[in-house]
Amino acid sequence: MTNHAEGHIRLTILVDNQAAAGLAAEHGFSVWIETPAGAVLFDTGQGQALGENFRRLGIPLERAAAIVLSHGHYDHTGGLPLAVRIAPQAKIFAHPQAAVERWSVRETARDISAQDAAGLLKESGGRVILTESATEVLPGVHVTGEIPRRTDFEDVGGPYFLDRQGRRPDLIPDDQALWLEAEGGLVVVLGCAHAGVVNTLEYIRELNPPERIRAVVGGMHLAAASAERLRATGRYLRESEIELVVPCHCTGDKAVAALRAMLGDRVRPCHAGATYVFAAREEG
Repeated sequence: MTNHAEGHIRLTILVDNQAAAGLAAEHGFSVWIETPAGAVLFDTGQGQALGENFRRLGIPLERAAAIVLSHGHYDHTGGLPLAVRIAPQAKIFAHPQAAVERWSVRETARDISAQDAAGLLKESGGRVILTESATEVLPGVHVTGEIPRRTDFEDVGGPYFLDRQGRRPDLIPDDQALWLEAEGGLVVVLGCAHAGVVNTLEYIRELNPPERIRAVVGGMHLAAASAERLRATGRYLRESEIELVVPCHCTGDKAVAALRAMLGDRVRPCHAGATYVFAAREEG
């Protein structure tokens, strides 16, 4: 496998809650993206599954030109130290808030910060590129930066706070997504979509008029979503005529079933080892 996909864009799920036989599963997400311009690692899972799966799948992680972090939660950033050791030349694209302390507060408080990755994200010297706004990662590959929150039915998807006591809500402003320029439309890769799936896709469309979005792959954080939110999200995806929807990681079984009921076979399963291939856009 090379790090240049001749005429194609290839997405390989490296880490997900589900995994093909012989691969490791964990609560986390990571995607290896090959494009004609080079390879990108999007998110890194908690760390253990990334280390096992990239070797078993024969992924040349050492050839990554860039590492993009969707947001600063441990299940997306835990493998960053490993990825940087293997691909020291890779630029790291992350929002400035990705390294802040953050907590999930339910019956008890749980630290869900970027933890071991935080030091790397605070490095100086040019390796870390801060993405407050839309930024080119490679030709034909862009990250959104901070996403405007405009819908009235989407929220961050859980009890997230900036303090252990649960007094300061975390709006997760660092949540961002990636888009790829494929033949026939854009391919969007989500980490958790804490900004909301609809907010995210609408912002990408706003940044790319008059492009259509042909595929969406990644975590949608709908496990605790209301019936209204599920209906509105499914309706939006259906009316947008997106041809491929791959709900991963944090989407939730109930939400996946609801989306499948609304969108039929446009919804495809996600698991570590799954691959999705698109024709790359021809230059000029």
